[in-house]
Amino acid sequence: MKTIAPSFFTRRRTAGNGPAPGSSPPGAGQQFNQLILPHLDGAYNLACYLTRDPVLAEDVVQDSMVRAFRAFGQFRGGSARAWLFAIVRNCSRTALSGSRGAVSLVIHEASLSEEAAAQLQQRPDPGPTPEEAVMRSAEIGRLRSAIEAMPEPFREAVVLRDLEDFSYAEIAEVTGVPIGTVMSRLARGRAMLSKELLPAGTASGEQSRSVK
Repeated sequence: MKTIAPSFFTRRRTAGNGPAPGSSPPGAGQQFNQLILPHLDGAYNLACYLTRDPVLAEDVVQDSMVRAFRAFGQFRGGSARAWLFAIVRNCSRTALSGSRGAVSLVIHEASLSEEAAAQLQQRPDPGPTPEEAVMRSAEIGRLRSAIEAMPEPFREAVVLRDLEDFSYAEIAEVTGVPIGTVMSRLARGRAMLSKELLPAGTASGEQSRSVK
């Protein structure tokens, strides 16, 4: 379920005395366009789910793209998409704290050990996911509402994995948590969706497959 980003990003030019402080070095524009701009739709999709506000999401992505361009000289390779989405995530949190006041959310969660996480990475991802099951019934609006109602850590894990097809390692890079924590959050997030969206008696089966 992809959300197409509005065409709102236009690089701002500064008149007069050369590039602005902190801007990318000369010649970086073409590389930025090749590596970063293809992920604009996904960045907007993530911002929409994190902010739960399409208008605020536009502002977040605009700010994120400007920051990404200015910091592009610091990009040292790897996943350009994960690098950009980490900026989008930070900008989303900043925008939310500014628009609604800082909110402290404490969630007690368990993280898989590194050994257990490594073993799980070798296994195929369980399926079908709650998203796939609901999409078959064309209940996209209900799915979106259910995802948006989830606490942020689980919401972003589900969005990044099931909607944006990030690897566990990429999600760990974006969120700054160990892969074991990513897997734990994803399992709990999918269980929440199963309980909300799937028929009674099905959710428990989905949850058991998610944590195997």
